[in-house]
Amino acid sequence: MTEKPRQSFAGLWNISFGFFGIQIGFALQNANMSRIFQTFGANIDDLPWLWVAAPLTGLLVQPVIGHLSDRTWLGRLGRRRPYFFAGALLAALSLFAMPLAPALLFAAVMLWVLDASINVSMEPFRAFVGDMLRKDQHAAGYALQTAFIGAGAVVGSIFPWALEHFGVSNTVVDGRIPDTVRYAFWFGGAALFLSVLWTVVTTREYAPDAMAAFDAPAETQDPARPLATRSYAASAAWLAAGALVVWAVGQFGLEKEVYLLGALLLGYGLASAVAIALASAGSATNMLSSIVGDFSGMPLLMKRLAVAQFFSWSALFIMWINTTPIVTQVFYGAANATDARYQQGASWVDVLFATYNGVAAIAALTLLPFLAARIGQARTHIVGLLCGAAGYASFFLMPDRHWLLLSEVGIGIAWASILAMPYAILASSLPQKKLGIYMGLFNVFVVMPQLLVATAMGSIMKRFFPGEPIWTMAFAAGTLVLAALAMTRVDRLTRNLR
Repeated sequence: MTEKPRQSFAGLWNISFGFFGIQIGFALQNANMSRIFQTFGANIDDLPWLWVAAPLTGLLVQPVIGHLSDRTWLGRLGRRRPYFFAGALLAALSLFAMPLAPALLFAAVMLWVLDASINVSMEPFRAFVGDMLRKDQHAAGYALQTAFIGAGAVVGSIFPWALEHFGVSNTVVDGRIPDTVRYAFWFGGAALFLSVLWTVVTTREYAPDAMAAFDAPAETQDPARPLATRSYAASAAWLAAGALVVWAVGQFGLEKEVYLLGALLLGYGLASAVAIALASAGSATNMLSSIVGDFSGMPLLMKRLAVAQFFSWSALFIMWINTTPIVTQVFYGAANATDARYQQGASWVDVLFATYNGVAAIAALTLLPFLAARIGQARTHIVGLLCGAAGYASFFLMPDRHWLLLSEVGIGIAWASILAMPYAILASSLPQKKLGIYMGLFNVFVVMPQLLVATAMGSIMKRFFPGEPIWTMAFAAGTLVLAALAMTRVDRLTRNLR
C-alpha cells in the first residue's frame, strides 16, 4: 500500500473549481424555475409536478454515471473528467435554450434536459475528491467544494436581481420570460462550461494501477453480497409497496402526481427481480445487477447516513419549490405572476437564496472545520441541521421581508453542513474502486425525498392548508429535526468504529 501525495491549496482549488460553475447553473434553476413556470400560467398547485423532472432525472442518471465512471479510463482524459466535460457542454446549451422557451411544456422539458446534464457533471465530482485526496484531506476537500458551491450559488441567485438594478427589464411582456432571467441564464451557461473546463485542463487523474495501490485495505470493506444467492422476497416487497401506493391514489383521492411514486417503487421492484434473475443465470457483471447489488449491499455507515440525507433533502426541496410563492404571497401580497409586485418578490427570493449560499460558503471554510475539530463531523452536522430547522421555523415570526435574511443564516449553515459533512464521513469509509457507484447511489437518498415532496406535498397542502404555502416551512423544519435525530445514530457508529 502507498499513500497518495498531499495536495497543495492550488491542487484542492483545481479539483473543485468546476463546482463553482455547476452551482451557478443549479442556483439559477432553483431560484427561477417556479417563477418561469408561473410566468407561463402554471398554478401554484402544479409546481411540484413540474419540478419532478429534476429529481427523477438525478435518480436515473447518477447511479449509471457512477457505475460507468468507476470503469472508465481514457488515458490522458482520465476516469471522471470525460463526464465533467460532456455534462457541462450539454448543461450550458440547456441554459442558453431555457430562456427562449415559448410555452410551459418547452420549459418543463428543458428543465429535464438541464438537470440530466448537470447530474452527468456533478456526480463524478463527488467521487473525484475521494479519488484525488488522501483521507486526512477529505474534510478539507469537501469543505472547499462546498465553498465553491456556495459562491457559485450566490452568483447564480443574485444575478437577475443585480441586472434589474443595472436597468435591465424585470417585467413580463407578452408572456415572455423577463430579460433579467434570460440574460442571467445565458451568463450561467458560459460560466458553467468555462469553470468545468478549468478543472478538466488543470488536473490529472491517477492511472488504474496507481489507484489500485492506494488505500488497499479499504478494498475489502463491506463487499456487496452476490445477487445470485438472494431470494425474490425483497423484490416482491417493493412491488407490493408500489401497488399499494397506486391503489391509495384512487382510494383516497390523492393527487395524480402520486402515481409517479408508485411507478418508481414498481419499477425498482421489477429491476431488482431482473437483476437477481440475470445474476442467477451467471451474468452478475452486467450494469443492472451491479447497481442493484451495490445498492442492497451498502455499508452500514452509508445506510445510516442515507436516512439523514433523506430527511435533509426533503426540507431543501420544500424550500426550493415554495419560497417564491411564500415570499410573493405573504410578504408582497401578490399571487399572480403578471403582477409587478410578484416579480419584485421573486427578485427578493434571489437575494434570499444568495444570502444562504453566501453564508454556506463562509461556514464551510470557518465554522464547520472549527466545530469538526472539536466535536467531530457527525455532531457538527447535527448542529448544522438544527440551525436550518430554526431558520425554516422563523419564517412564521418575521414581520417583513428584510428579517427573512436572518432566517437564511440558519439555512445557510445547514446547507454547508449537508454538502460537506456526509460526504467527508462517507468518502473515508468506502472502497476506493467503488467510490463512483456508491456516491451515485448515495444520491438516491437526495433524490427520493425530492420525488416524495413533488408527488405528495401537493396533496397534503391542498387537503389541510389550501392557498397557504407558508405552512410548507413547518414541514421543512420538522424534517431537519428528524435528520438531526438520525445523525445521532451515525455519531454512535463512528465512535464505535474508532
